Amino acid sequence: MKTTKNKIKGLSEREVKVIAWLEFHQKYFFTSDDISHFFKNKQIMYSAIKRFMKKNRIIKLNQKKYYLVPIKAKSGSWSEHSFIIADETLNSEGYYIGGWSAANYWKLTEQIPMKISVYTNKRQGKKTILNTKFIFHRIRKENIRKSVIRKIRGHSFRILSKKESEKWLKLRNW
Repeated sequence: MKTTKNKIKGLSEREVKVIAWLEFHQKYFFTSDDISHFFKNKQIMYSAIKRFMKKNRIIKLNQKKYYLVPIKAKSGSWSEHSFIIADETLNSEGYYIGGWSAANYWKLTEQIPMKISVYTNKRQGKKTILNTKFIFHRIRKENIRKSVIRKIRGHSFRILSKKESEKWLKLRNW
């Protein structure tokens, strides 16, 4: 009979090592370069990343960045603040959070947003990450100056300034 010492149900020994290393170094947002030293080559690494995604242990944020679902999330479900997810998805540049999310952040409305509006010069469209709906709106690069940098849980993010959020809200006749 084979022993299952140090094994978490559904994870191989190598997968446990990778997750433990990422958690020990508190790299919940990471790139493939961060874990490449665990694998002989890129093909093996990307196969492992696919298995992690199938097992809901990591979530792909963009072409190069992933989010680690901590081991303490037994069922594979976890949540992270949506502003942090937006910042990490766009690599902390070329975006700001606006719309109802910004108005709610500045306490200009009590309406809790159902989706996060992210204004960026990099992408557009809709994406659901960790059960949060993000809508990416395309803007010009110079419009990013309307944002300010704030911190939440020790993580910086960009959000539409309070003055600009008030203007946005007035356009909605609120």
